[in-house]
Amino acid sequence: MEFSKKLQQLPTQFFAALVQKVNAALAEGRDVINLGQGNPDQPTPPHIIKALQEAAENPQHHKYSPFRGIAELRQAAADFYKREYNVDIDPNTEVAILGGTKIGLVELPLAVLNPGDYMLLPDPGYPDYLSGVVLGDVNFDVMPLFAENDFLPDYKALSDEVKARAKLLYLNYPNNPTGGTATQEFFEETVRFAKEHNIIVSHDFAYGAIGFDGNKPVSFLQTEGAKDVGIEMYTLSKTFNMAGWRIGFAVGNAKIIEAINIIQDHLFCSQFPAVQQAAAIALTSSQDCAVVLRATYERRRNVLIEEAKRIGWQVTAPKGSFFAWLPVPLGYTSEQFANLLLDNADIAVAAGNGFGEYGEGYVRVGLLVSEERLREAIIRIEKLHLFK
Repeated sequence: MEFSKKLQQLPTQFFAALVQKVNAALAEGRDVINLGQGNPDQPTPPHIIKALQEAAENPQHHKYSPFRGIAELRQAAADFYKREYNVDIDPNTEVAILGGTKIGLVELPLAVLNPGDYMLLPDPGYPDYLSGVVLGDVNFDVMPLFAENDFLPDYKALSDEVKARAKLLYLNYPNNPTGGTATQEFFEETVRFAKEHNIIVSHDFAYGAIGFDGNKPVSFLQTEGAKDVGIEMYTLSKTFNMAGWRIGFAVGNAKIIEAINIIQDHLFCSQFPAVQQAAAIALTSSQDCAVVLRATYERRRNVLIEEAKRIGWQVTAPKGSFFAWLPVPLGYTSEQFANLLLDNADIAVAAGNGFGEYGEGYVRVGLLVSEERLREAIIRIEKLHLFK
């Protein structure tokens, strides 16, 4: 048996390869400080776990879920957006329940594009966006993200040919991997750009709850006209430490939401109803747990940045997400530096080139270990004498 051509065309799973390297080092008994992962290290809040336990005991939740999710979760998503962003969402036509937003991001090109169509992707960006490109038989152009532009794409720099052929645009703020954030003005420009060129916008709002220095991340849907051109995908993975629960949703333009729901009608039977019920509780109950979590990440960010600067590493503090995007020392590529840290300091980071061509020259560091471990990581790097 041979794998299908489609399977052979899929990109190598970047994070799976990283995990393999780390696991091999751990198997040797090494004390690896893993800063390369994007997996929340804190437990799901107790009230959400209790909601799952209670829902799991209800025999009604042992049956197939409605194909498009339970009404309580769709309403909870709408209520959440109204409370947090003052955005009105119709729970019946403007919400699609997702088994984690990765599913939505990968399946969207199949739902709204035809083979050969073009989409616009940020570079550097979340590697799994490329899975949707291959599975959808579509093409893509990149929008480079540069530090001098606050890691926002410059639509004016795109060629007329690229703008004319683009039919779908992906954005992600707070950004993985750069930690950059979007402004209301940028989203207003995005809506104008999308309307002028007839482009669908999908905003990946995975880190929507994680903004630093008192700045709450902006929702794309807060922008006037945003629902005319696009949608936003929100996951509970980061806000509530529910990464393993695999639950999220898309909200926005009713026609795009219907396209997602139709393709999911054929691929899935939605999520375990008890998980959906617990997700509804997470969205509608007190958000104190999200406030505490955000403060935890900010403290960790501050420790990392202060310690890095102490050893002469010229870095910029991320404005959001739970990642820091750090420049590699002169004379190293991203991969060389990442390998050096793992081989000589037992520190795992994600090489920037794994996020695209324009990620070269950086490594991504996760704020997903304790402040003590972050300090220890910088002390180990200091002993390599890479910075002056």
